[in-house]
Parts: sequence; structure tokens; C-alpha cells
Amino acid sequence: MKTKYFRLSAQVLLAAGLTLQLASCVSTEREVSSSSTDPRSTYTPPPAGSRVRVSGKTVLNTVSATHSFSDPATRDNFILQLRGPRVLTAQAHLIVTSSTGDTLRHEVLPARALLSHTDIADPQSASVREQEIAILQGMNNFFADTHFMQPAIPPGTEQPAEVDAKTWSALREDPTTVGFDYPGAGGSERRMAYARKLRKAVVISQ
Repeated sequence: MKTKYFRLSAQVLLAAGLTLQLASCVSTEREVSSSSTDPRSTYTPPPAGSRVRVSGKTVLNTVSATHSFSDPATRDNFILQLRGPRVLTAQAHLIVTSSTGDTLRHEVLPARALLSHTDIADPQSASVREQEIAILQGMNNFFADTHFMQPAIPPGTEQPAEVDAKTWSALREDPTTVGFDYPGAGGSERRMAYARKLRKAVVISQ
């Protein structure tokens, strides 16, 4: 009887040990999967000798928002993704997709363009760290509600030279068009709108 009792106890202890070990593994995987880098923090390149490789395709930060744009009845997806080895030299990919997943526009901007919408008075005299933080803060404010307006073309607005008559007419005839203002290269201001009659997103100011 004692031999059977000891065998049974050993089996119970072994099963309990395996259960604890399995639970430990599950909790560890959960902790790893749930831990992520704060997208508002400044990206730090991996140390020399690290196996992690950075390139022009490396995603440093991503922000997104939804807003009415191509269809008043739905909300489209606005995504700004910073790609590159370093924040200052990265490219900001502005991607707008419809609610059904169709790409309406994909535009690439230099990361430094985001400095025009920050509180830094003189970006050239600011430190690298200050510029990187400003760029990431600019990303967080990129899709602020104040950057969207309706109609995209207020009454009395003159037709820009770079917009053709057909596009301008399609936008003017639709008062429900939504305009989105964002910075372009060299600090220029751009406004994007969707011409439903032409079924395409266009830039009407730059």
C-alpha cells in the first residue's frame, strides 16, 4: 500500500509541476505579446553588433485616424507611417484607404516636413533629440479634427493654377467634399480632397 501511495503522490507532484510550468509559459507569452513600444517615444537604433537590422523599410512609428472623406455615409482610414533607419532622415507615408480597403491615395513626405507644424521656432538650431521629438509629436497631431474642413473649397476661392478645370468643377459642384490640410515638402501647405464625380483623391493646394 505504501509503495502505491508514494507512486500516486509522485504522479500528482509531477502533474502539478507540469501545470505550473505550462501556466508560467502562457503568462510569459502573454506578457511578451502585450508589451509594445510607446509610439510617442523616440526611436532608438539598436546597439552596434545587434542582429536587428534597420533600413528604409523599417517602421519607426504609425498613427491613424478615421474620418469622412470619399463618402459621407462612411469613414475612411487615414494612416501616417514613418519608415527609415532614423527619425530625421525617414520618409512619412501618408496612406488613405476607403472603408472597403481601396487605396485612395499614397503620398510620401520627408519626415522633416512635420517640423513645420510644431512649436520649434528654429528647427535648424534645435538638437537632434528635440527635432525627433517634434516630428513624433507632429505625427500625433497630423490628423487633428481642425485639419479637416467641409466644404473643401469655400465659396469665393479662386482656382489654383495647378488644378485643371475639370477637377475644380467636380469639387465646386459638390458642397459635401471634405478637405484635409497637411504639410508638404519645404514647409508648403497642401489640401487634399476627394472628387466623387471623378472617383479620385486630388491635391488642390500646395
